Amino acid sequence: MKQQLIECVPNFSEGRDMNIINSIRAAIESVEGIEILDVDPGAATNRTVVTFVGEPSAVVEAAYRGAVRGAELIDMRHHHGAHPRMGATDVLPLVPVSGITLEECAELARALANRLATEAGIPCYAYEAAALRPERKNLAVCRRGEYEALAERFATPDEAPDYGARPWDDAAARTGATAVGARDFLIAVNFNLNTTSTRRANAIAFDVREKGRPAREGGKLTGKPLAGPDGKPLMIPGTLKGTKAIGWYIDEYGIAQVSMNITDIAATPLHVAFDEVCRAAAARGIRVTGTEIVGVVPERVLLDAGRHFLHRQQRSTGIPDREIIRMAIKSMGLDELKPFDPAEKVIEYMIAARRPSVKSLVNFTCRAFAEETASESPAPGGGSVAAYLGALAGALGAMVANLSAHKAGWDERWREFSDVAERGNALMERLLHLVDADTEAFNRIMAALSMPKGTDAEKEARGAAMEAATLHAAQVPLVTAQTALETFEVLRYVAGHGNPASASDAGVGALCARAAVRGAALNVRINAAGLADTEAARRLIDDAAEAEAQAAEAETAVLDIVNAKISGR
Repeated sequence: MKQQLIECVPNFSEGRDMNIINSIRAAIESVEGIEILDVDPGAATNRTVVTFVGEPSAVVEAAYRGAVRGAELIDMRHHHGAHPRMGATDVLPLVPVSGITLEECAELARALANRLATEAGIPCYAYEAAALRPERKNLAVCRRGEYEALAERFATPDEAPDYGARPWDDAAARTGATAVGARDFLIAVNFNLNTTSTRRANAIAFDVREKGRPAREGGKLTGKPLAGPDGKPLMIPGTLKGTKAIGWYIDEYGIAQVSMNITDIAATPLHVAFDEVCRAAAARGIRVTGTEIVGVVPERVLLDAGRHFLHRQQRSTGIPDREIIRMAIKSMGLDELKPFDPAEKVIEYMIAARRPSVKSLVNFTCRAFAEETASESPAPGGGSVAAYLGALAGALGAMVANLSAHKAGWDERWREFSDVAERGNALMERLLHLVDADTEAFNRIMAALSMPKGTDAEKEARGAAMEAATLHAAQVPLVTAQTALETFEVLRYVAGHGNPASASDAGVGALCARAAVRGAALNVRINAAGLADTEAARRLIDDAAEAEAQAAEAETAVLDIVNAKISGR
């Protein structure tokens, strides 16, 4: 269950006055749940780039507050700088990190632009994935003529902002216009080469970058550049969509690199770029020795890369995420120039490290979990233990699948068992999440019990909170029971088709799954008994009973297969 995270990278038209910059930063940080990753002011450009991340609603609110504060403090009538710009908040892109799509970010961006226009009076253009008109996907089109052209553009219907269009006035003159959009994550990456030649590094970059290289007479490097019908240089496109690249020499490392920006990671994932640069380099007698990621990346970038290289080796990908990321690091040589620590390079891990630590049962050792359960505290209790038993069922199913994928003589079946292992691993993760969710549900009941009850209004509020918390406390174990039930599908498959030497492991998994379902069902019943809504209670109890009945049949089916395998039948 991945948390929804998005990144926002607003560019403010002030890079010199730290009082203004710090005030904008404070406005952004005033939203709970926001993590600022970087604030980069530039004096020459008179521009500051802020990078922050968080859950979608928090990021959108922080973006709004930052833009409003920027409009209050920055007067575009007096702004000068080297970078193109048209507004106090010049660009405001939303970027999907995890658990959310680019299209969903585009909808959020349009809503944000509308709010800035209607509530704060800031005219907005929608660009990139949020564009309302195809030509405005290009930021340069939205910012045509920069700030100085806005007065004329506001008076031209086809050039007016998408949100907040109006005659040019003093307020618009002060704030300018903001381009609000959604784009995919941009990856800045350098590929290390076993050469010191900038010219050869550039040649590789031109081979692969989307723009390609100029066409020349006779196809010779020394030939005269050719022009197209429009008089512009005729280009031979490179092989990688959504990429920009050049070659350069780095004194610090004594090597040449292909330096690349991947602007469309859907079209060209990092591992695809790596493989293609390797191919182009090899064609010129050069080898890629490693990779350097500049800045940070979402977890999914490295997970996709790790799975890609595991598949090339015909290895199972149904393993923990940390092992998949380790494969990505080693395969692309991310640690060649200096140690690569995912905690410092992966956005999700950076956020987790910066936030106050919360007691999580799934981070306990086996002994600590058992001792915490044995303590006088009522949580964790049977619901969390049931969820953990279900997680063990999924883990055992994944283990048998992984062992089968690597069994000698079964090489042609690696993909079959990899898919099963992925399923088992995913169920394990869902059930591990439910270990803490069950304890959190109990804590909600305790919080409701502690509410004041001195007045009729307080009693009513307390009663409503208790009913809601009790309903939630019954729903969580029902999800546990239904999720644990899904592990039988994995266990039955590996028991019947997997490595016979691991049949007993599949059997133990079935026992864990049955116990998980039955234990979770008990928790459904005891919590549902406290509901005032008897119809809701009945539905919960009936659903839990159905899961129990299915688990009993599934356990018998798996154990029959296991016992037959063990006895050699």
